[in-house]
Amino acid sequence: MKITTGRPATLAPHGMVTCPHSLASQAGIDVLRAGGSAVDAAIATSAALAVIYPHMVGVGGDAFWLIHDAKTGDVHFLNGGGRAAASASADYFTSRGMKEIPFRGILPASLTTPGSVDSWCQAHAKYGKLPMTRNLQSAITYARDGFPVTERLAGWIAKTEQELRAEPDAAAIFLKNGVPQTGSLLRNPGLANTLESIGRDGRKGFYEGPVADALVNYVQKRGGFFTKQDLQAQHAEWGQPLVGHYHDLTLYQTPAPTQGFAVIEMLNLVEPLDLKKNGFLGADHVHLLVQAKQITYHDRDRYIADPKFADIPMDRLISKEYANERRSLIDAEHALPWDKVPSYGSLTGDTVYIAVVDAEGNAVSLIHSLYGVFGSTVVAGDTGIVLQNRSAYFSLDPLHPNKVEPGKIPLHTLIASIGKRNGKLWSVVGCMGADGQPQIQLQTYVAMMDFGCDIQQALEAPRWLSGRFAIGEERDTLHIEGRFPEATFKTLEQRGHRLNRWEDWNELAGHAHGITIDPVSGIRVGGSDPRSDGAAIGY
Repeated sequence: MKITTGRPATLAPHGMVTCPHSLASQAGIDVLRAGGSAVDAAIATSAALAVIYPHMVGVGGDAFWLIHDAKTGDVHFLNGGGRAAASASADYFTSRGMKEIPFRGILPASLTTPGSVDSWCQAHAKYGKLPMTRNLQSAITYARDGFPVTERLAGWIAKTEQELRAEPDAAAIFLKNGVPQTGSLLRNPGLANTLESIGRDGRKGFYEGPVADALVNYVQKRGGFFTKQDLQAQHAEWGQPLVGHYHDLTLYQTPAPTQGFAVIEMLNLVEPLDLKKNGFLGADHVHLLVQAKQITYHDRDRYIADPKFADIPMDRLISKEYANERRSLIDAEHALPWDKVPSYGSLTGDTVYIAVVDAEGNAVSLIHSLYGVFGSTVVAGDTGIVLQNRSAYFSLDPLHPNKVEPGKIPLHTLIASIGKRNGKLWSVVGCMGADGQPQIQLQTYVAMMDFGCDIQQALEAPRWLSGRFAIGEERDTLHIEGRFPEATFKTLEQRGHRLNRWEDWNELAGHAHGITIDPVSGIRVGGSDPRSDGAAIGY
């Protein structure tokens, strides 16, 4: 099977960075060339994206890491999810007649604290080689001197203009002279000052001192939740990744409160089905993968939450035995009705994914997000920080495992992966796309493992996503890009799938990126999703 690509995979002998903006990838490569580690480069890339990709990510958001230690071969998980404020409660919302947490505004902006910066600092303390000031240099320069607005960023500012204009501090940055034109310069000097504070004082430069004071004063004046004590209590935590197996691939995934298990369960479900016989773009292939998704998401919505607050039978969920039981739900001829495998949530959500491999073979798989486009759309005064709205994903149902509670991390759609073959690092892969993330990883790994695609071919292949994107849409809508054969569309409709045909290259199909390692030469092979502004850059 041959997937014709618009660009070749990037090949490099030493280091590689890929993410959804080329300038941010270059910031990471500059750090690698200066002697930095994979973690240093990931921080540089993440910080640059927080400036130049502000609709998808920022220092006010959360981050989850997988880090491959080349010396030991171990893969470590770092949980940078923001926790709910001590005053967080469902009663606050239900007593005011709300049936769900608002998607925009100061309430979701402040219900959880920003988690990403502490994760930067903890990862840096353990694996960093360069000073934090050096890692943040590119981001600070872009924030203070300006960066060029891409067509994609201009488009998202235009789509979000009403919400941004309702927040004066956000409008002052993103709508200073109206919706910016492609190629114009956009500046955020307040964010430059915040990043300088982090570079100079590390964690204390954000969670304590003037930046923390400014954040808390702003939140409290607006009637928000988090306090200085909540900020000081925010700490990222190290842990163990989930481990699954697909053919000869050992796959590491981010554990709860993320949905990383879903990739493992879906791969377990389809592993015995001989996917090669169905044809990569054929209806049988798509149909089986969609059914695996629906079955798995039923499990996700039933169980996944912050493991400190919920009892999750994780060992069972990712076991081959459980997949063997659940596989009987697959109907080879008919679409599964959604009421048979109910779900919660939506596909919408905006995120960046970063993959880094350094010259020593250390690797970072990092997912960093504000949740919605421009998060809460709240910018915290002159800090320049866009606050996230991840807390909108909490449930107000007192019986739901993801119900809002003080100190709790909400269910995160954010996931990242690392893969090994024959005991050696082989893949660093991830994507944005909220509920779409496990589905995109599933399609990417199947393309590479079962159909022999390289990373760039796998990322450029036509893509589908199952679920709803907007209120009012059917939950079992199958969104599918236009590059599939007409016979595939026809057969899927005959089997009862509710199709929403996308154009050939739809940004809503996600921004996926990845690096693979040639097992013989060690060459880094980088791929970048053309649905983004990204690039894989190596040296």
